[in-house]
Amino acid sequence: MIRTIEWRRGRVVMIDQRLLPDREVYRVYRDYREVARAIRDMVIRGAPAIGVAAAMGVALGAHQVSARNFEAGFERVCRTLLAARPTAVNLSWAVERMRRLVRGHAGEPLPQLCDRLVREAQAIHQEDVEANRALGRHGATLLADGATVLTYCNAGALATAGYGTALGVIRRAREIGRRISVVACETRPFLQGARLTAWELLRDRIPCTLVTDNMVGHLMQQAAIDAVLVGTDRTAANGDVANKIGTYTLAVLAARHRVPFYVAAPTSSIDLAMARGADIPIEERSPDEVTHVGGKPLAPRGVRVFNPAFDVTPARLVSAIITERGIARPPYRRSLSRLARPQPEGGRSRERR
Repeated sequence: MIRTIEWRRGRVVMIDQRLLPDREVYRVYRDYREVARAIRDMVIRGAPAIGVAAAMGVALGAHQVSARNFEAGFERVCRTLLAARPTAVNLSWAVERMRRLVRGHAGEPLPQLCDRLVREAQAIHQEDVEANRALGRHGATLLADGATVLTYCNAGALATAGYGTALGVIRRAREIGRRISVVACETRPFLQGARLTAWELLRDRIPCTLVTDNMVGHLMQQAAIDAVLVGTDRTAANGDVANKIGTYTLAVLAARHRVPFYVAAPTSSIDLAMARGADIPIEERSPDEVTHVGGKPLAPRGVRVFNPAFDVTPARLVSAIITERGIARPPYRRSLSRLARPQPEGGRSRERR
């Protein structure tokens, strides 16, 4: 399994995804501010992976805060990590989970509290891997033997603590013997599909064809795509989905050509407090991501650039939302509430398929 992020001997270690596929380089972080910068600068990306990184960053920061003014210092650590990227809800979900742990153990000696935070961050890491595997088992039931699945951006092991969400579904389908092939969109402007998804699939020997984003309509017109499968950075209570910019375009094309459009969404990425997708904050990133590729300019200097990192796909275009607890179908406000609500200690939700 690809090691996206690890806690190792009091340090946070991440693969630098900006350098893939050319170089496999692991960065070591000793300061929570460095972790926040790594999230912001896309060393690590993908909603579940960002959540794990944030939790580990909080644990790292707690070791840097003085016992005399721990409460204020700890909150400063949390706010620094929360500010790194706004759209993926996993980040705020993980930070809030770490805050709850601190509130629940107020007054405990600082060394013990720091140890608890490390164990909690490691638990979030392990739970993410387990959730992805469970999600993959549910999602594989939707893919027929011999299907050609189109995916977008990277929702694989690199976007998570391991295994992947959308690619986890594909991995599981392959594991149980289904002959699944993948069409991966390059995903402009950061090229996560070309650089990361294709790299992952080739490593796993899963048949993969890389296409430019503007070829999808032609492929669907030729009946060459059996299903679209994407991840999500935040899913609202009504089933609206925020994902990498261009996802909405794929959903519209899929609806026009009657191709099922599936979203792989671990429950940590479902925001029941967000009523609808229009309320989801959309991150805007540097114009250089559009005007340059690999540091080389493609556009004339001074041209105006608009670079939103995400768009929102309305729930009416989503065929099903796959979670680790089962598959949600319309009406999503009811099915997502059932699957994503907090679980009682030792309890399990009933699966909806």
